[in-house]
Amino acid sequence: MLSKIKSLFGAQDMTVGRPSTCLWKFAIPMLISNIAQMLYSAADMAIVGHYVGDGALSAVGATGAIQNLFLVFLMAVGAGVTVMVSQYFGAKDNEKLGVSIGNAFTLMIIMGVILTAVSVPLTGPMLRITKTNNDIFNMAYWYLFILFCGTAASGFYNVMSGILRGLGDSVFPLIVLLITVLLNVFLDILLVSWWSGAARESSILAGGTLEAAEAAAGVAGVVGAAVATIASQIFSALACTLRVLHMKNLFSINRATMKLQSAIVKQIVRLGLPTGLQMAVMFLSNIVMQPFIMAMGSSVFAAQVATMRVDGFAVMPCQAFSNAVSTFTGQNIGAGKMDRVKKGGTTTLIMCMSFTLIMVAAILIWGKYVFALFTETQDLIDMGMGFIRIMIPAYVIMAVNMTFNGVMRGAGDSVGTMWISLAINVFLKVPITLTLILTSKTDALPAGNPNALMQGMVYCMAIGLVITLVYYRLGKWKSKSVVKATAKA
Repeated sequence: MLSKIKSLFGAQDMTVGRPSTCLWKFAIPMLISNIAQMLYSAADMAIVGHYVGDGALSAVGATGAIQNLFLVFLMAVGAGVTVMVSQYFGAKDNEKLGVSIGNAFTLMIIMGVILTAVSVPLTGPMLRITKTNNDIFNMAYWYLFILFCGTAASGFYNVMSGILRGLGDSVFPLIVLLITVLLNVFLDILLVSWWSGAARESSILAGGTLEAAEAAAGVAGVVGAAVATIASQIFSALACTLRVLHMKNLFSINRATMKLQSAIVKQIVRLGLPTGLQMAVMFLSNIVMQPFIMAMGSSVFAAQVATMRVDGFAVMPCQAFSNAVSTFTGQNIGAGKMDRVKKGGTTTLIMCMSFTLIMVAAILIWGKYVFALFTETQDLIDMGMGFIRIMIPAYVIMAVNMTFNGVMRGAGDSVGTMWISLAINVFLKVPITLTLILTSKTDALPAGNPNALMQGMVYCMAIGLVITLVYYRLGKWKSKSVVKATAKA
C-alpha cells in the first residue's frame, strides 16, 4: 500500500500499460487541479464582489487579459520545456533532461526580472488603452500594479509545475495547488474584509462622503485581494521548485546544466514561442474586445467576467485530458511508440466528450448558485445564465478541438496549433464578434446586444473545428518530435 501511495508522487512512465489507465491516473489529479485553479482565480472576484460590490468585481476582471498578456512569455518557456521534458523522459535521456530543466531555471530568472521591470510602469497606460471605466479605474490600477510586482512568482509556479507534469507527476502540483487555494481564500477573506472595512470607517470618521468611503473601501479591498494572491503564488512557486530540485535520481541541476546552451534555448523557443504567441494573440483579442464590452456598461462587463469563471468549469475536463494526452503523446513519441499515440487520442476524445456533457448539464441545473458566489444582483445572474445557454454548442466543439490539439502539442507541433489558434482568435473571433455587436445596435441597446459576445464565440469555434480536423488528418504533426532518433512515423 505504501509503495502505491509513493508511486503517485513520482514520475509516471506512460509508455507502458493500458493507455486509458495511464490517462486516467494522470488526468484525474489534473482535473482536480483545474477545479482548484478555477477556485483560486475566482476567489479574488467572489470575495471582493461580496465584500466590496459589483464595481470591484468588474475592476478585478478588467485586469485579467492585461496581466496574462505579460505572463505569456513565461508561459511560453513552460510550454516549451514541458514538451522537451516529456520526450527526453520517454527516451530515458537523463543528461538532456537535466540540461533542459537547468536552462529553464535560468531563463525564468532572467525573464522574470525583465517582465517585472517592464510591466509595472505600464499599469496605467494599459488600463487606459482598454478604456477601463472611470468608476473602476483606481481599483483596477492598484490590483494590477501589485500583481505585476509578483510576476516572477506566478511564472515560476507555472514552469515548475509544467516540468513535473512533463515527468508524469500530476499529483504533487495538485497537492500544492490545493494548499495554495486554501491559503489564498483565507488571506482574501482576512485582508479584503479587514482592509476594506478599515478604509470605509476611516473615511467616514474623517468626514468624507458615503461615496468617498465606498471608493476608499473598494481600493483597499482589491489591494488586499492582490496581496493575498501574490503571497499564495510565492508559496506555490517555492514548493514546486523545491520538489523539482529534490528529484536528483532523474536529473542534476547545477551550474553546468543552468548555463544557457544555444541548442537547448532554441528548442525551448521553437516549442514554446508558438504557444506563447497563440496565448498572447488570444489575450490581445480580448483586450481589443474589452472597450466594446465596457461601452455596454460596467454591469454587462461584470456579468461577462462572472460568466467566464462559471464557463471555466465546463471546459475543465477538456483542459485536464488535453494536458494528459499531451504528456502521453510526448513520452510515447520519445519512446518511438506511435501506435499508442493513436490509442491515447481516441481514449481522450471519449473522456472529453463524456465529462463535458456532464459538466454542461450540471451548470445548467446549478449554475445560478455558482453565479451567486460572485454577485447578489439578480439581473447579472440572469444575464450570465443566458450567456451560458448560448455557449452550449461551443463546449462540445471544444472537447474535440482540445483533444487533437493536445496530441499535436505533445508531438512537438506547436506551430500548427499556433496557426489554428490565430485563425480562431484573430481572423475569425474579432471580426465576427464585432460585426455581430455593430449590427445588433438599437435605440434600446446603443452599444450592441451583449449576447453577440457569446454568439461570436460559437461561430468561431465551429469553423475552428473544421480547421483542426483537416490539419490533424494531414498528419504533418507526426514529424515534429524533439527526439528524432527514436520517434517512428
